[in-house]
Amino acid sequence: MQSKKRWTYLAGAFVLVGIIYGLIYIAIQPEEERTGTAVSAMGREHIAMGATHPPYNSNPPTSGWHYGQAADWGFYDRELPDEQVIHNLEHGGVWIAYKDIDESTQLKLQELARRYPGSVIVTHRPGNDAKIALASWGRLDKLDNFDEGRMVQFIRDNKNRSPERLAH
Repeated sequence: MQSKKRWTYLAGAFVLVGIIYGLIYIAIQPEEERTGTAVSAMGREHIAMGATHPPYNSNPPTSGWHYGQAADWGFYDRELPDEQVIHNLEHGGVWIAYKDIDESTQLKLQELARRYPGSVIVTHRPGNDAKIALASWGRLDKLDNFDEGRMVQFIRDNKNRSPERLAH
């Protein structure tokens, strides 16, 4: 009987060591490579519409102070407040902001928004410092020309990498 108890304890110890090893192994794995440049998160505080706040740390912003209501997903040929679209990023979406592009490129962006109806928002944004900027929560990529492959990869790599993963 004593021998059987030892084997039970020994087997339990091996299982426990295996679980601990597995958890440590998972914890030390490097983060998966993602398209875009990492941007430090600035928090996710909700503010009233029109309220002032400190400046964002990227252009366009990838996190920070934002309104309590997200915008509808899809394509916009007008500017929306950064503070509204950041809420879409908090929900796991990708924001494609553009300026100074031709009609053909706008149509391509419109098609891209249609392809990802619950996770991509495209807006005109005169304040961009690049013709096309892709933003997700804490991630940013900037392009001077439409590059469908790179844009689709950004969406795949960064969709739902946010505090509230609600995009589909």
